[in-house]
Amino acid sequence: MILSLLLILTITAGGFGLTYILESERTFLWRLAAGSVIGSAIFGVVCFFLSVLAGLNFFTIIIAAGLAFLPVLCVRSGHHKKLFRHDWDKAKGRIERFTVGRAKNFAYYVFFLVLVAAFFDRAMIVTAEGIFTGASNNLGDLPFHLGAIYSFTDGNNFPPENPSFADVRFTYPFIADFLSAVFVKLGMTVRGAMLLPNVIWALSLLIILEQFAAAVSKSRMAGKIAPFILFLSGGLGFLWFFWDYWQGARGIFEILWNLPEDYTIGDKFRWGNSLVVLFVTQRSILLGMPLTLIVIHHLWGLISRRNPEIEKDKKSGPPATGVVSSFCLGLIAGTLPLIHAHSLLVLFVLGAFLFVSDLKNWKNWFSFAAGTGIVGGCLLGWMLIGSATGTSEFAAWHFGFDARGQNIFWFWLKNAGLFIPVAVAGLAIRALIPAKREDETADSEIRFSAAHLLFALPFIVIFIVSNVAKFAPWEWDNIKLLIYSFVGLIPFASYFLVWVWKKGRLFRALAGITFAVLIASGALDVWRTVSGQIEYELYNQETVKVAKEIRERTKPDALFLNAPTYNTAVVLTGRRSLMRYTGHLSSHGIDYKPREADLMRIYRGDATADLLLRKYGIDYVLVSPLERQSLQVNEEFFKRYQLFLEAGEFRVYKIADK
Repeated sequence: MILSLLLILTITAGGFGLTYILESERTFLWRLAAGSVIGSAIFGVVCFFLSVLAGLNFFTIIIAAGLAFLPVLCVRSGHHKKLFRHDWDKAKGRIERFTVGRAKNFAYYVFFLVLVAAFFDRAMIVTAEGIFTGASNNLGDLPFHLGAIYSFTDGNNFPPENPSFADVRFTYPFIADFLSAVFVKLGMTVRGAMLLPNVIWALSLLIILEQFAAAVSKSRMAGKIAPFILFLSGGLGFLWFFWDYWQGARGIFEILWNLPEDYTIGDKFRWGNSLVVLFVTQRSILLGMPLTLIVIHHLWGLISRRNPEIEKDKKSGPPATGVVSSFCLGLIAGTLPLIHAHSLLVLFVLGAFLFVSDLKNWKNWFSFAAGTGIVGGCLLGWMLIGSATGTSEFAAWHFGFDARGQNIFWFWLKNAGLFIPVAVAGLAIRALIPAKREDETADSEIRFSAAHLLFALPFIVIFIVSNVAKFAPWEWDNIKLLIYSFVGLIPFASYFLVWVWKKGRLFRALAGITFAVLIASGALDVWRTVSGQIEYELYNQETVKVAKEIRERTKPDALFLNAPTYNTAVVLTGRRSLMRYTGHLSSHGIDYKPREADLMRIYRGDATADLLLRKYGIDYVLVSPLERQSLQVNEEFFKRYQLFLEAGEFRVYKIADK
């Protein structure tokens, strides 16, 4: 644990130092949050490729940590040192002069710390009875991430093969799971190695989103509101909650402690709360989104003509070089293929739109594109070599996202609630009505109507296009793009609430009700998780024991045949499977059906079973309750092979000499 904390501090310090090259005017708190995210990205990519060369071990971790730490030297000399001292003195002054307002600000961050810590604490639950999850949509995703982590820690999976589909390149963005594997190597439990970075990245996202929304809306209050809208996102599901309450005989508190279902995702709703359906299930976006928002915030600075990198900093000295900062930011954005590929696609769309509207600033845009292309192009090329992903599966016409035949307007009203009309109203007000900046005098008015409209346009386009086409084999996965439409428009929704609030007492009630409607459904789903109302078993005690014995008695590169399910015992061993859960494989664009047919022939003991075992190079065959329930298992056929392991209802047969 201590080594992991030291590593986090080291890579955060490096990322913190790099922020002084990227941005001149940011708060100390923002630099800490951005430093954590940037440091994680740089360390993760560097350590991964060092591990490809020399394996994941203490020495590769130390070398990568040292390289990730180097940017901290930026704050030791020249202009950057002056900026650092200015930021440090300002931050220290805030702490020393503790006012009521700062106490409220402190309580704000403590609230979110408790919320995200309690939420992610339920992602993986380890007891004497086995491994469980307390998140409603994490039943299949947790085993996927565990399989990736164990493949790095115990399977020596370098260069990485897909642990769920052996002998092909692992193209899923895996850096978040690789970082957890690093923490495991340093002595943390797998559960802790997932929980700690999840909480850190979520808090970083909170701070980065807050300041991004404040910058776009020109309102600090709107910035404070934005994280509530993101983390407690939801639609009109709370109306169904009240219907369940009125139809039942239980009191309001009794039903709150025994919620029957989620109110943002399920058969009735398909948008889902961001914590419930994205941040806990798809860990890659939890690192990818704050990194992307850092870049988007910078791009906003370019088009609004208030970018500190191209203006003279009167307080701290000469201006930084905008071209250099844009190029460095592009290099960091280029790591996204290994972190969260959909985020890179969003940046491509956003950058293309904004560049066309800002041709006079072409040097900065070309510098950013060059940096992104150098790193991102190389990583994309590396990932696609040996990939089994069918790219043709990722683009097709599909109307209505996941509306399933519902009227599209009713679908989005039910799923997003008031967010769309509130965001549009906020954009119109922010763009068309002159506003006074909070920290300026009453006579000083600002108006960036063109910048706000141009900035919002690509997010609106992403929303529209994601409703007429799909960019993944499973149409619901369009949410990985749609969530950025949501995030990009959050500053305008937040600004609308602030604008209405400032109109007077009666309007404050309207703003409060609107805010409650925006977060009520998401709050119910998050509460259902945080309060411990969900606990799904993934692996029982016997499965965990069998997995441990397999890890101890087989070689790291052993290939297993098991049922194509998400919770096979092989997941916990780090060993490769011929194939696992078909839902994951199909969502990644992998044509698994020929291999699945061969798997079934082997378990049936068909005439070609021996040939197929040799064809795929199977080392071990697992026969457990999962195989017996989901397949036709001819156990007489496997008795011709050595019974390698037997425990309860588990049998492992040794096929090859490994």
